[in-house]
Amino acid sequence: MYVLHPSSDAYRLALCSVLLICALFLWLSGTKRRRAKPRKSENDPTEDGTSETELHNDNKENNGTSENCHEVTVCKRPKRAAACSNFKEKAFDLSEEDSLVMIKEIRIEEEIEAVRLTKTGPEDKKPCRKLIDFILHDEDGNVQPFEMSHSDGISITALVMPLDDNMEKGRENGIHCVRFHPITDWKISGYKEGTAAIWLSTEISDYKCVKPASNYKFHFDLFSQKARICVEVYRKLARSAGGNPLLALDELLASVVRSINSNRSFNGTVSKDFVISIGEFIHSQLTALDHTVNSDDEILSMLPALIALRNDCRSRMQFSMLPAMTSNGTLMIKDGQGKEVNENEDEDAKLARLLQEEEEWKMMQQRNKHGTSQKNVYIKISEAEIANDYPLPAYYKPHNAEMDEYIFDSDAGLCVDDLPVRILNNWALYNSDSRLISLELIPMKSGAENDIVIFGSGFMREDDDSCCSTAEPTQLSSSASKSDQGDQGISVYLSPIKEWVVEFGGSMICISIRTDIAWYKLRQPTKQYAPWCETVLKTARLAVSIITLLKEQTRASKLAFADVIKKVAAYDRGHPAYVSTNAADVERYVVVHGQIILQQFRAYPDESIQRSAFCTGLVARMEVRRHTKLAMKKKSQATRGENLNPSAKMGQVLKRKLMRATTTRLISKIWGDYYATHFPEDLKEGDENDEPKEIEEEQEENEDEAEGEVYVEDEHVSRTPPSTRSKKPSSQTCKEIQWEGQTVGKSLSGEALYTCVKVRDLNIAVGGAATVEDDLGEDIMFFVEYMYEKHDGTGMIHGRILQKGSETVLGNAANEREVFLTNDCSEFEVGDIRESVTVNFQLISWDHKCRKEHLEANRLERAKAEERKKKGLSVEYICKSLYCPEQGAFFSLARDKLGTGTGTCSSCVERGAVSDEFKIRSETSFVFKNVTYTVHDFLYVKPEFFFPVEGHGTNKAGRNVGLKPYVVCHLQSIIAPSGSKKANPESTKVSARRLYRPEDISSAKAYSSDIREVYYSDEIISVPVVMIEGKCEVTSKDDLPNSNLPVVVEHAFYCEHLYDPDTGALKQLPANVKLMTLTRKAPASKKNKGKQICDDEQAGSGKDTLISEKCLATLDIFAGCGGLSEGLQLSGASHTKWAIEYEEPAGQAFGENHPEAAVFVENCNVILKAIMGKCGDGDDCISTSEASERAAKLSDEQIKNLPVPGEVEFINGGPPCQGFSGMNRFNQSPWSKVQCEMILAFLSFMEYFRPRFFLLENVRNFVSFNKGQTFRLTLASLLEMGYQVRFGILEAGAFGVAQSRKRAFIWAAAPGETLPDWPEPMHVFASPELKINLPDGKYYAAAKSTAGGAPFRSMTVRDTIGDLPPVENGASKPTIQYGSEPVSWFQKKIRGDTPSLCDHVAKEMNELNLIRCKHIPKRPGCDWHDLPDEKVKLSTGQTVELIPWCLPNTARRHNQWKGLYGRLDWEGNFPTSVTDPQPMGKVGMCFHPDQDRIITVRECARSQGFPDGYCFAGNIQSKHRQIGNAVPPPLAYALGRKLKQAMNAKP
Repeated sequence: MYVLHPSSDAYRLALCSVLLICALFLWLSGTKRRRAKPRKSENDPTEDGTSETELHNDNKENNGTSENCHEVTVCKRPKRAAACSNFKEKAFDLSEEDSLVMIKEIRIEEEIEAVRLTKTGPEDKKPCRKLIDFILHDEDGNVQPFEMSHSDGISITALVMPLDDNMEKGRENGIHCVRFHPITDWKISGYKEGTAAIWLSTEISDYKCVKPASNYKFHFDLFSQKARICVEVYRKLARSAGGNPLLALDELLASVVRSINSNRSFNGTVSKDFVISIGEFIHSQLTALDHTVNSDDEILSMLPALIALRNDCRSRMQFSMLPAMTSNGTLMIKDGQGKEVNENEDEDAKLARLLQEEEEWKMMQQRNKHGTSQKNVYIKISEAEIANDYPLPAYYKPHNAEMDEYIFDSDAGLCVDDLPVRILNNWALYNSDSRLISLELIPMKSGAENDIVIFGSGFMREDDDSCCSTAEPTQLSSSASKSDQGDQGISVYLSPIKEWVVEFGGSMICISIRTDIAWYKLRQPTKQYAPWCETVLKTARLAVSIITLLKEQTRASKLAFADVIKKVAAYDRGHPAYVSTNAADVERYVVVHGQIILQQFRAYPDESIQRSAFCTGLVARMEVRRHTKLAMKKKSQATRGENLNPSAKMGQVLKRKLMRATTTRLISKIWGDYYATHFPEDLKEGDENDEPKEIEEEQEENEDEAEGEVYVEDEHVSRTPPSTRSKKPSSQTCKEIQWEGQTVGKSLSGEALYTCVKVRDLNIAVGGAATVEDDLGEDIMFFVEYMYEKHDGTGMIHGRILQKGSETVLGNAANEREVFLTNDCSEFEVGDIRESVTVNFQLISWDHKCRKEHLEANRLERAKAEERKKKGLSVEYICKSLYCPEQGAFFSLARDKLGTGTGTCSSCVERGAVSDEFKIRSETSFVFKNVTYTVHDFLYVKPEFFFPVEGHGTNKAGRNVGLKPYVVCHLQSIIAPSGSKKANPESTKVSARRLYRPEDISSAKAYSSDIREVYYSDEIISVPVVMIEGKCEVTSKDDLPNSNLPVVVEHAFYCEHLYDPDTGALKQLPANVKLMTLTRKAPASKKNKGKQICDDEQAGSGKDTLISEKCLATLDIFAGCGGLSEGLQLSGASHTKWAIEYEEPAGQAFGENHPEAAVFVENCNVILKAIMGKCGDGDDCISTSEASERAAKLSDEQIKNLPVPGEVEFINGGPPCQGFSGMNRFNQSPWSKVQCEMILAFLSFMEYFRPRFFLLENVRNFVSFNKGQTFRLTLASLLEMGYQVRFGILEAGAFGVAQSRKRAFIWAAAPGETLPDWPEPMHVFASPELKINLPDGKYYAAAKSTAGGAPFRSMTVRDTIGDLPPVENGASKPTIQYGSEPVSWFQKKIRGDTPSLCDHVAKEMNELNLIRCKHIPKRPGCDWHDLPDEKVKLSTGQTVELIPWCLPNTARRHNQWKGLYGRLDWEGNFPTSVTDPQPMGKVGMCFHPDQDRIITVRECARSQGFPDGYCFAGNIQSKHRQIGNAVPPPLAYALGRKLKQAMNAKP
């Protein structure tokens, strides 16, 4: 701020300048707008004869679509006066009494000076500033579209400010500049942050455009919206931003529109139509990011959704004859050959297009502001005032798999009148907490401000132009009603409801609601919601009655408000508009529900009715009541009393309250410290004392149809991992080293070994740690294994890399002082050591007896570290684990093998033992991939050697068709390459006898045969060694281990027949053919093949034989019906003694199938509180008061049966996955947040009991959920307890079930135990390698993909259910007879000795769906596409389309809706088992291959691998839910076998 004295020359000069500028403003006002002049081409001469050179500039983070001018030989000056032509005239009143003039804003002509004056600190790079009150204009001062900024003659007038966070507060620091250099570039940034930022660049500086001038706001808002959509599209598609690059266009558009419209900071709405219209712009911006794309992301220009968006935009433009939108007038497009095509848009055409775009934007904004109601002001209705006329609170629970309304968005414009009209049946309305809510809280006036968001659900179908009242009593039905045999339509959930109207005529009253997508005529509500609808209908009937009353008068104005109230109070109880005989009660009812009545009056065509005295009086009373709401509520409460306060009644009718997780103090501290550090604002959400809200639990779904990789987002800046960084070249300046002490021996190569060395002032010892500098100047920390002196006198150290926790999969969840030992080794010169580092190698006491001592030691250690930090001392690191990303694991440190100083490194020794080296040992033996093969061995050969690679089925149920298992061969001889040719796996061959499988003969033979059977043959083949995949054993059938389980874990086959491939004949195996005798240990094959065959042949033969002292005493938490416990127990590894399950039917099922277990049907938070209270550890338990109260109510018998620390050896379970699952649409609701916290309770059980082993199971999205934070914190918690940890994702279909089901698992083992490995997939299955991408550039896959081969073929639908008797639609008989013998190997195993078939019951389809099912051909892959295009007549007389009306209209952008109304393929597999199979569900392929019905409960159970003797409880929906949520027992069995191996291999 400058202060000038009135008598000074400077004062007079400043005053003259101000007056001159004002005069120029007036002179230039009214100038006409004209287009900008085209910018000179690259080599055009400038005014002084020189030329401009433009170079590409990529100085911004995100966008490189435009060009930047680095060298400008001339800066063209815009006309001086024009720069100010659009500023408002401002008058100055200078009083003579004033002695000072305050000039608050500095005006500068030159940009360079403005940039200099706003500099706040040293600037090494190009300056960055921000602009507010900016305008882009031409030389005559006419405003120009933002995208014309690169054109010649365009300039800026703006307030230049420092680039800080304050916009308005520091305006006095801004410099008003009227002369900028030509604009060279504009860019969009903020893709990673999710907030679009727009930048302009000149030769002098880069400017962030923050706030336009008021008269430029409209022009900038359009461009801002386009930028915001670009950022949103990027975040929906980029994996690094949590997106899904495989989204279909329809899903992308729905998701983008929903995200933008739900953002309260954005004023207005955006449609899919608008997003498509700027598709070319979006495509050009995002594809330009490919050169900066994250390594985890796919190339954006190759994404199908982005390409489809561009193509849709182009097709619309071609239709309307408009040119394509681009940025800066240039669009780079790749043609079919991958060459770049440069499409230059003429400047005139570009300006015309942008002006047309602005006009369309203006029209769209105007349409958004108009609704159906134009008169009167909306008076907000208070929920508290109308609550007395509605039932007690209740909560909505969907009974069907609902689809997003946005998926069915039409191409209509945004105008309300243009929206499509649909019918909504079996509907209900609810708020964000799923609480049923009245229509009255939604404005009946479009555009009215509303602070409550209301959603809806129901069955949507096409409007048939029929007239029907809302909620006709005879039509009232629930969504599950059997009487409703018509076309219910598609089960959908709606976006927020914006307005609603009541239409009436005669006795008909029809209610319609509007969302941003469509208008919906409401028909029958659900039975649950009917009472909420009845009050609205009653009020509508009352309005009709009052209108009739007024019409009967000679003049409507004759009856005043009070007169109408008296007449209404005189109605008898049988009158449809009866309210009460008490006039005061009638008046209260009319006023509080006045919005409905006024809307009907406004819609009535008689103006005298609209302007009646009754209406005037009603509005006046509503306004008065609005200001005296609280007083009226209090008065009413005194007279009515019992149910005026819905909140007071809510606690008495709760079915389930939200409950925060019960935790131990350690788990609470780990997670609490993390969120306090990284998300401090989240701690403000939801206090322990917050009032709980009721919610009914969502059904769990599975997102397993998504393929490919799972990403763990990294919160910190990506760096090259230490193991792959190059060391800085050795320095020549520091060679003076001094060995401490005498030599302790010699290395294998004869170098002298030492235990300590001094370099400069550092003492480095064996077993210590130090750092060296890499070629990037960053430190590499290493552990000293041994040190020696080379023969030339150079001092050397052999070290193992130490990785900071933040550089591991833990990311920012790691302790900043913790480092991890790795198996990466390197040699360092002693002279290159930078500094010594203190690393304390710790062994944590993990036993439950040491918990409190560990907590206290941990507290003291943290306090010591904080004290050192305050004093500025160096960090003392701790190391407790070995990190092996290639194994997806953290192991305990083998202290006896570390830092021995003997010249050997345990890591190097282990790596040397694992090699892919090929070596011929003799004429009868060779080694390949660490496996020794000898003549007469049986081995696997890749199927590709025998069969051409062919595509397999693409529909979800036929994905495995065409895939082949390995071919079993008998090694006869080794054929080494002749001459001087070097022997390698490609040139060396083996002569082998081929053995055939039943599937090689026919599918019928494969169906009826044992999958382990092979046939001997006389066919001798020559096979390259590179085609060999491992070893197996072939013996007689009697020598195979006896097992009654439908799962194989051994590489063992049997052979009893000889097969002639020429004739197809099968003969008894000749006596002279000698087979192997199955040994105790099978030979090793590639990776895990052929490892130890369990010596306990009784494993899997029955539960009674498995429960022994060797089994682990197990606690199953979130047990469900017991699929995980079933498989683990049958493997012989565990014995489930305790189980916790919240849902009554699932808990009942668990108890029936595991009668020896104590089952607690209660919230696990309550059980943990009770256990810790029983053991006297209540001071270590953090829980809610509700958990304490419920724990205190447990019976003495229940308390007695609770496990205590020391009894539990193994904990397993799967925390509720609704929050983690990608198929759950409520995954952002408060209930999901609390369910996600169930992982805290799960880990607290683990921390309190400290068992020997632990297994967590969840959906695959658990790894990436919440940006990977939950996954990382889970690992960090287990490591903090001292456990060894392994993580991975497995495909259940590769372990013997005929279903695709991908699940994430985490193993944990106590120190001193062997950490269980992952089981080897044994069956062919079309699934990719399930990778977990790690933040250090590596990835880990727990198992390889078996699509290219496996020991056994995949299980088929026929194998699984082909023997089950036929049943009809809606079959409900609980137990029936089989009626036939089992055929396939799977059927024989799954039946066991079960005498009769239970749960072979099917959901009943309505009449229309049954007709559709009967029209689906009984061929593989048939679905709704195969329905005939015709209408059918239902028993009700209604004629409907056979093809669901919505599917053809939206199929193109939704993967053709493949699988809906689909039949299973006998030779294929089941899609992912869900909790509610239905033809229009997420997994719609649910029809039986031959029968016209949905698959039964037992068929679903078999698809999961449940034995026929396994029972389920509850109704049919509960049974499907139990099966859909379960872990397949065969997969659990395979995991259990690995657990048992680990138990037997305890070091």
